Amino acid sequence: MKDEIAETLDASSYINHHLQHWELKTQWGTFNLDTLIMSWALGLLFLGIFYWVAKRSTVDKPGPLQNFVEFLYEFAQNQVKETFHGRSALIAPLALTIFIWVFLMNFMDLIPVDLPSFLGAHQFKIVPTTDPNLTLGLSASVFLLIIFYSIKIKGWVGFFKELTCKPFGWQLFPFNFALKVVEELAKPLSLGLRLFGNLYAGELIFILIALLGVWQSFLGFPWAVFHILVITIQAFIFMMLTIVYLSLAHEDH
Repeated sequence: MKDEIAETLDASSYINHHLQHWELKTQWGTFNLDTLIMSWALGLLFLGIFYWVAKRSTVDKPGPLQNFVEFLYEFAQNQVKETFHGRSALIAPLALTIFIWVFLMNFMDLIPVDLPSFLGAHQFKIVPTTDPNLTLGLSASVFLLIIFYSIKIKGWVGFFKELTCKPFGWQLFPFNFALKVVEELAKPLSLGLRLFGNLYAGELIFILIALLGVWQSFLGFPWAVFHILVITIQAFIFMMLTIVYLSLAHEDH
């Protein structure tokens, strides 16, 4: 059901109303406070639950929550074992963190779009992954890890050779370098924009359904059920591509 403020708006204004961020403008730039608050809150929630389960874990009588956490851990561990060909103590925890954190942020898309307005937060977007600043920030972090491990495993000389001598040999190093830059920059851009585009489109569909009045109950539930699959797949894809990219960075030919 649409909130009181939204009921006074036409369709176009209603959509724009829900696509605006709660912004804080400073001399250092504009900060989307809703994105920062929700992403940090969900990250702390994830860490808190896993820490609580780890401290109280038992072999004799594991509870349902412990079993679920162990299932998620083994799931991420298996994906790393099958895909990652190097050695690193960081990759498995990173994969698990990415999957759970991105899934929780995506899951906020199932909360009714007008709920923040009912609570008085009229420009509070509750889905952090509909903000390209966050998705591209996550992918930029992965990109920095790719560069770090490429230099660590291959050395500065090997990293420089990879930039300039592949695939056509050192004689065509300008073309090699241009192709390599495009290839490497495409990784974080595609990683971040894929997640943002899918969640932004999903949120927009929920907003359009909310405009349908009495019919929103008939369309909202099926789309929400289908969207559970979408948000899970997007979290899985982000995790798997991160593992693949870091695996490529560890390969030393």
